[in-house]
Order: sequence, then C-alpha cells, then structure tokens
Amino acid sequence: MREIVLDTETTGFEPAEGHRIVEIGAIELFNHVPTGRTYHQYINPERMMPTEAFEVHGLGDDFLRDKPKFGQVALAFLDFIGTDSRLVIHNAAFDMKFLNAELNWAGHGIIAMDRALDTVAMARRKFPGSPASLDALCRRFGIDNSAREKHGALLDSELLAEVYLELIGGRQPDFALSVEIAAAEGPVADAGWRPRPRLVPLPSRLTEAEAAAHSKFVAGLGDGAVWKRFG
Repeated sequence: MREIVLDTETTGFEPAEGHRIVEIGAIELFNHVPTGRTYHQYINPERMMPTEAFEVHGLGDDFLRDKPKFGQVALAFLDFIGTDSRLVIHNAAFDMKFLNAELNWAGHGIIAMDRALDTVAMARRKFPGSPASLDALCRRFGIDNSAREKHGALLDSELLAEVYLELIGGRQPDFALSVEIAAAEGPVADAGWRPRPRLVPLPSRLTEAEAAAHSKFVAGLGDGAVWKRFG
C-alpha cells in the first residue's frame, strides 16, 4: 500500500481571502515504511508575505520571489501523489482546502477528500482530551523534533510520518496496523469474516517411519498416556 505523508505552509488561514501555499513537503511510504522518495517545493505565492506568516515559517518575500508559481509545479506535485495513494495529513481539512483551491486556480481537478487520512482525528480518538498538535505528539512518542525551530513542510512531513507509524501501532508493518486505519476510515464492512476449512486437506508430511516410531513410543507410555485417553 502506497501512502503520501504531506504538509503545506501557507501565507494565512483562508484561500478565500487570497492566501496561498508557499511550501509543500511530502514523503512516500510503502506498506508503512519510508521509501526515501520525497517531494519538496517552495512556491511564489504571488502576494506579500504577512509578518505573522514570516514569523511562523521564516520564508520572506525576497526568498520566494524567484520560486515557481503553483501552476508551474502542479503537474509534478500531482504526479508524485498519484491518483489513489492515501494522503496522511495533520489537520487534513486545512491542507486539502488550500491544495484544492490552488489546483482549481491552476485549472486542474481537485483531490477527493476521502483520500485524506487526518492524524489529528486519529490522535484525538486514541488519546481523548490530550493535546493533538504535532509537537505534543512528538513529545508523547519520544520523537526528536529539536530541529523544528520554524515550521517547514518537509521536516514536518518527516516528523508526521514517525507520529503516524506510532498512532497505528508502532514501527512493525503488518502487525495489526490495518485495524486503526480501518477505524479511521469508517465501519469495517465484514468484521465477522472467518476463514473456511480447506476443500481438500493438506497431505500429511509425516513419513511412515516417523509414524511407526511414534506408535512405538506411545505404546511404552502405558494406558494413562494422553494419546490413548483422547484418541
């Protein structure tokens, strides 16, 4: 299963107010293991960077002025995330709102919301009443976030990937990890499923010599032997 852990940085809180994406960072997971493939792009927001946004991200107008506009990188971004990979995002509604606004402005189709898995919602289900910020979850799971002096999309994606793996049960792929994911997506369609007996039993791997040796051993145990009492 391919998943993309994703983060964006923006000039503000609402694309409807003219705010734009200034940075996208994403890393690829396959069966819950990082593959080493990443996507990272700074973007010219085509507007002045508000002071409060600069203080959060450390990205100023001079730095962003020569970066490509979103429309110039949209296809590369869409190619990286693919058409059906799950998007793992902290506070998914926020990032998806901006990504779909930018895609719409650039003349591309939007990303379906059901592709996004919100780690904030996962954390709140798992730890009701506890802080669910990325920093708080890093502290809970003992993840080193000391390099996070300012918000950066790629670093935050790397930290989120570690948090996500802890939220779904730790760093042991395929050890019941699908249970938490299924709960995040909705009711399990067939929770009562049970495997059926084989139509044709597997042949015995016991040789005739081994069977004879076992019978001889059991015969010497007396009438109280378990094998004699229970057949």
